[in-house]
Amino acid sequence: MDTQEQTFTDEVIRDASTTGYAKCSWIKGPDGDGIPEYGRPYVAFRYANPLTEEMYHKLFADGFGNGKGGRAVAFTQYPQYSCSTTGSSLNELWKWRQRLEGKAESGTIKWSVIDRWPAHPGLVEAFASNIEKTLAEYPEDRRSQVVLLFSAHSLPMSVVNRAEVAATVYAVMQRLRFSNPYRLCWQSQVGPSAWLGPQTQTSVEEYIKKGQKDLVLIPIAFTSDHIETLYELDKEVIGESGHEDTVKRIESLNGNPIFIEALADLAKSHLDGGVACSYQMGLRCPGCKSERCAESKKFFAGPENAFAKLAPSEDFSIKTNSGPGSKPNKEPEDEGDTGTTIRLIDAEIYEPSSSDSTPLIGAGAGGQEDNTDGAGKRNWDGSTDFAGLPWWQRPSVYWLLGPYFLFTLAFGGSLVPKINLVVDLVCRQYFADRQLLDPTFTFTPVILGSDNPQCNVPGVQKDVATFTLVMSVLTGVLSAFTAPKLGSLSDRHGRKKLMVIASCGGVLNEIITILAARFPEAIDYKWLLLGSFFDGITGSFTAGSLLSHSYTSDCSPPSKRGVYIGYLHACLFTGLAFGPLLAGYFVKWTGTLLSIFYVTLGCHIFFISFVYFITPESLSKKRQMLAREKYDAEQATTTNQLRSSLPNYLSRFAGPRAARLLNDRMSRGAWLPALLSANPLAPLKILAPSGRGNRALRLNIMLLAAIDTIILSTAMGAGTVTVLYSEYLFDWGTLEASRFVSITSLTRVVVLMCLMPAVNYVFRIRPMRRRQRQLGVDPQNAPAEANAGADGLDIWLLRIALVSDVAGLMGYVVVRTPGLFILCGVVAAFGGIGSAVIQSAITKHVATERVGSLLGALGLLHALGRVISPILFNGLYAATVETFPQAFFVLLTAIFGLALFASLFVRPHLYLQEDNDGYLAVPVRDPGDEENADELIDDEIQSETLPRLS
Repeated sequence: MDTQEQTFTDEVIRDASTTGYAKCSWIKGPDGDGIPEYGRPYVAFRYANPLTEEMYHKLFADGFGNGKGGRAVAFTQYPQYSCSTTGSSLNELWKWRQRLEGKAESGTIKWSVIDRWPAHPGLVEAFASNIEKTLAEYPEDRRSQVVLLFSAHSLPMSVVNRAEVAATVYAVMQRLRFSNPYRLCWQSQVGPSAWLGPQTQTSVEEYIKKGQKDLVLIPIAFTSDHIETLYELDKEVIGESGHEDTVKRIESLNGNPIFIEALADLAKSHLDGGVACSYQMGLRCPGCKSERCAESKKFFAGPENAFAKLAPSEDFSIKTNSGPGSKPNKEPEDEGDTGTTIRLIDAEIYEPSSSDSTPLIGAGAGGQEDNTDGAGKRNWDGSTDFAGLPWWQRPSVYWLLGPYFLFTLAFGGSLVPKINLVVDLVCRQYFADRQLLDPTFTFTPVILGSDNPQCNVPGVQKDVATFTLVMSVLTGVLSAFTAPKLGSLSDRHGRKKLMVIASCGGVLNEIITILAARFPEAIDYKWLLLGSFFDGITGSFTAGSLLSHSYTSDCSPPSKRGVYIGYLHACLFTGLAFGPLLAGYFVKWTGTLLSIFYVTLGCHIFFISFVYFITPESLSKKRQMLAREKYDAEQATTTNQLRSSLPNYLSRFAGPRAARLLNDRMSRGAWLPALLSANPLAPLKILAPSGRGNRALRLNIMLLAAIDTIILSTAMGAGTVTVLYSEYLFDWGTLEASRFVSITSLTRVVVLMCLMPAVNYVFRIRPMRRRQRQLGVDPQNAPAEANAGADGLDIWLLRIALVSDVAGLMGYVVVRTPGLFILCGVVAAFGGIGSAVIQSAITKHVATERVGSLLGALGLLHALGRVISPILFNGLYAATVETFPQAFFVLLTAIFGLALFASLFVRPHLYLQEDNDGYLAVPVRDPGDEENADELIDDEIQSETLPRLS
């Protein structure tokens, strides 16, 4: 059985068949039916069809297990073991074995595993022969100077054992008699933690700069072609090197007959030897906390597995000839051979000279060896994807700041005029309706954009509050569904395209607003709901903010990500501060309210044009392709699980006939994956991480997410009512209301740009530098900081922010003069640091590769908050404006008081404890795994002793 997550499917089996099963010791049965004597080959993938579960059911269908017994061998196609590859695949196999056979009394499948074979002579010979073929393409006078770059998939230093990859490299170089200089490099690094280096692409670039242009890439840890060879090595590393004629990649092993015979020899030796696994199989990673991994290793390598284990010396054995210098033996050709002579068992040992350990070309100026980026720089994850490009093609947060500021300026500038336009349109319709009912009723004409004191009556205020409630709910409901979807799509198709889509709704909304204001006699104000529909269906401001933060996360190092996101927050509040002020003066200067909406429309169009035509994409094509591949695999996994489980549930209630009908319906068409992808609540799963060791963390994340939702939703939902209340109580116009919004927003900007950095420097940066001096650490060469959860400063800043919010809101309830009302707004504005602190602190609880998913879940909550908060605040204000208009401030005070109480339970220094299975190219929780990743279910805990084969 093949457990590799590579595109190494039935073609490999067919290749093995064409090169001769008989020669590869897969002897046909005596009846000549083509079934090997040693058994049938099966294929199972980790994240693609056929999945492990499907393979297990195929075993049942072919007469294995289910009371019939039988033996099966899990044969990994990863030559070198890692808990992220072979370990993860075997954990998946063990999981399904326990669920499908864990409670069986007898007659279960007896498993053993071929878990590693890094120095098998056939593997070594296959690689060496392909290297020799590629070297033959170079002129003879340059051939010996070609540098061999062995490339393997990089992994975090905490989980990988690079000795096995190095063993393969060394064995291959022995076979080649160290004919060429060589180096081991690592590719496909993701995440900010310490990874194996140097990176393959960086190594190629640096060697070319040093004049070494003859390079051969050897994918030493990959046995077949897939995205990391065909795209990453061929298209990115070689294609972007500018030297495709001198930088080459050897052919992957694929169906190489030498490689196929090596697999056959491994399988036959394993079956004949009656072993359970390698001697190393039972050893766990030092920091492993996964219960599933522990139980899986106990099953395959523990004492309950009755198969004998290999002796320690057999794990990496290489059978040799009599001594150095002897020629490799060649096996005689068997009858019926295809004509290919294969050296399989014997490998020549060559003793390297001292010159074999000298540097290839030189360590360079820095002399760095095996650093993660090849240059000693703390680059952001993915920076190597854009290495060598001119500055205008490299993504950076600074590309966003200008257009994002303009976007928020337009958003803030149109906030008050939009409310006043709605008031004027509703007031106009309100008095017109009254005149229809009572022809004797007279009223002062309503002039759009002018002070209309006749509109400050409870009836108009009530209708305005109701209408704005409907607009907010419509936009919020639609954006709650679309914003997380746009965020997910941006992972697979790039950020800038989705940012453009999210802004198109704003353009349509502004066009409808202009038409309604320009032609009020012909276009009813209720057409503004259509603008809210377009705004919501494209994600609204929620999606724009989420995608901007995702773009920033893509192109910023973890150490500065909070600073850069803070820049975006400052842009937002600066736009809210100066936008209303500029809009108010602009309306007064032009004498028409309509002019500001033309300016807002122009800002939207400029933002779209700048992002689409000028801003570089932050996600490389490779990362987009990997995300698509991962998403498709996860969807296929979940779909297959539903297809296998739903008919069983249905048969209990509706009978087997209904179950068969459902199974037939699900097996046809693509409606089930479409239904799964439409689940709007799926992004919330990350807010409750699984695992017994994450219980306190779950509480932390949920509390922080709830507090953040309260802050953001009230900021979006209560602003309209606050403006309406101030205009109603103090008889303010557009200019006065705009000044109030500008003062409070400007206070938030000052707090974020001045006060918060100063507090951070005094209470975090200075103590850290003091500790570094005491330890003798150079700050310039200090190790990168790792996420370790929110610290004490984060928690205290959050609590102080919530206290200022509560104090300001209580002031709103009791004050009755404009000056004190503005002062209360300034006090409440000090709470603006709360959202920035939370979004910074909550990302410290997880690894960087999960930050995007976490922000997407928060975006969903923000959108839902936009639905709930207007219902609470606008509805309450409409119901109490004639009796006690301060009622909604009382409600706000109670909500923020509850948030302050919840913050008392947030604990510092909690970090997500992940299962080692999660370290993959796009790390996520095991797809289709409905149970906790670390906690074991009853079906998995149940097990039985495996008898020895006779």
